[in-house]
Amino acid sequence: MELRHLRYFVAVAEEGNLTRAAKKLFIAQPPLTRQIKQLEEEVGVELFIRKPRGLELTSGGEYFLEQARQILDKVSVTVEDTRRIAQHRKTVFSIGFVPSVFYGQLPMMVRRLRQNKNLEIVLHELKTREQVEALKAGKINIGFGRVSIEDPDVEQELLFNEPIIAAIPAGHVLTRHPPSMKELSEWPMVVFPSGPGPNFAAITQSLFHGRGLKVRVSQQVNDLQTALSLVASDMGFTLVPEQVRKLSREGVEYMPLEDHNITVPVIASRRRGENPNAVMRLVNTILVELVENRLTGRYP
Repeated sequence: MELRHLRYFVAVAEEGNLTRAAKKLFIAQPPLTRQIKQLEEEVGVELFIRKPRGLELTSGGEYFLEQARQILDKVSVTVEDTRRIAQHRKTVFSIGFVPSVFYGQLPMMVRRLRQNKNLEIVLHELKTREQVEALKAGKINIGFGRVSIEDPDVEQELLFNEPIIAAIPAGHVLTRHPPSMKELSEWPMVVFPSGPGPNFAAITQSLFHGRGLKVRVSQQVNDLQTALSLVASDMGFTLVPEQVRKLSREGVEYMPLEDHNITVPVIASRRRGENPNAVMRLVNTILVELVENRLTGRYP
């Protein structure tokens, strides 16, 4: 099996039609048909169901498509990093992160890593689920997110639990004392789109639903900066991790919640079973120190 077989297979799977896939690949259809047949013979299973109007993936084909994409992504990243290393003579270390974890100590970790002139640090803003896929594809070396996702190829480490606080329009009655969830539910809320799977939006909204409370949505936004701008505009409050307090914004006050036990995790994700190289060992050492600073109160 060669890489071209995987590229041919992915093209056919995405197009669902041999003729369109052949045009996309700039090859004739008969050779493409033979390559797909050879691939199925080598794998030992049928990857497609042949139908009058095209091709449909079998259950085995769907799994093979996911793995083929990861292999091709990994090869692409490896080639790109190899070229970069050859040009700059540096080791590339890529970090995935959700924005809300980058207002705490992680910038300190990046600064310390960048002191090593032989390292090139690449940052990717990715949701936790996207980080898991990026780890499997070799696009990143470590990810920092908020939600737990089970995947046999990725291991996750809980670094610490972080209090959730409320971002409230300055001077609002909710800033007179730490608000309860019931008090918050009586006011409009700026929310983030929940989307598929676990995410921070689902976590925050479940805090209300789990208490039998409804969320009064005033606006749905895609990013933290926009949410805080709407809070400053008196469009409503929003819930954020405590680290976001460092993001000073005129017209916004950050308030702890009445229930101090409401928290959200900070999670590090790595490829499972991979022996840490020198860079990863350095990252792990720095992380231990930063987490200790957090847990002992030396850093919020």
